[in-house]
Amino acid sequence: MDFDLTQEQRAIRDMVRAFAREELAPQAAEYDRTGLFPEPILKRLAELDLFALPLPQAYGGLGGDTVSYALAVEELAWADASVALTYAAHCSLGAGYLSRFGSHEQKACWLPLAARGEGLIAFGLTEPASGSDAAHPQTRAERRGDGWLLNGSKAFITNAAHAAATVIMAATRPGGGRGGVSAFLVPAGTPGFTVGAQYEKLGLRSCDTAPLYLQDVFLGPEALVGEEGRGYEQALDILDSGRIGIAALAVGVGQAALDRSLAYARNRTAFGQSLSRFQAIRFKLADMATELELARTAYLRAAWLKDQGRPYRREAAMAKLFASEAATRAANTAIQIHGGLGYTREGVVERYWRDVRLMEIGEGTSEILRLVIAREIGA
Repeated sequence: MDFDLTQEQRAIRDMVRAFAREELAPQAAEYDRTGLFPEPILKRLAELDLFALPLPQAYGGLGGDTVSYALAVEELAWADASVALTYAAHCSLGAGYLSRFGSHEQKACWLPLAARGEGLIAFGLTEPASGSDAAHPQTRAERRGDGWLLNGSKAFITNAAHAAATVIMAATRPGGGRGGVSAFLVPAGTPGFTVGAQYEKLGLRSCDTAPLYLQDVFLGPEALVGEEGRGYEQALDILDSGRIGIAALAVGVGQAALDRSLAYARNRTAFGQSLSRFQAIRFKLADMATELELARTAYLRAAWLKDQGRPYRREAAMAKLFASEAATRAANTAIQIHGGLGYTREGVVERYWRDVRLMEIGEGTSEILRLVIAREIGA
């Protein structure tokens, strides 16, 4: 069993790490304070070919492997989780959906823009009344001639206001359910398709998150993504892949919390010695490091399985569940190690806790993931 990264994987990780530390990290606190969408940063990601990394070469991408992509997400998250989530939602969910299930015409139209970073693709799954219940969306798509008429709404959609197009999940038969959900590609500016006000979030403040509304949105037959009635199983497939990215994102935030806590413990003195010499602090740091390394190994294994074309649903769910909860614990411990300073914005680590807390909710709550894992192990 070989746990070493390839030379190319290391090169990608190191390139993104240098960018994240030198260019992204110094701006993260200000973006968090203002909540401004980081368009200049996204342009730099495009210049570094990061948007192209996971997309197929036939449509302008680099055809990179999942391991390399996940490593890039972790490094971005170490510096700014909002940027990492903006990137991951576009690559894993929106553009990933088109790459996996879109027609040749859809891919040829949208994926080159996505690979160049000129057109974000959002994924409209969650709704106010059906967050974890992906099989029963309230958004309806009804046939009108050879096209479709969509009505409904979506909630908590990442990149909603800045997306060039959004993959919308809708019920194509009453009640939805398996075989009753389909996916549609809705370009921005389509009549009746509007974006609501940005949510005032606890964390990830510079990440674009807003509701979407569809009122008598008419789409031609070319808007259907994949086969009619296959949307539910397609969405599950995409969420499996997306959970690898979320696990990597969580590990990146947790690693930042550990690194900052270790530096603080070495430099802060109490009772005549550094905090890092106290057993209570050393044990906290050791627990953080152990859990994060295990979480990293878990997401890399899930990514490797995906790259090998092998089943990985269980492993992706486990990685996302463990990484998100371990990273939340790491951020919480970082606040404790920093003491009163950790409770202030000056201490920085409070941002890690605010940002990483979403990882236990988005792309499958911890409760849903435990159900997925139980089902996968035959419980």
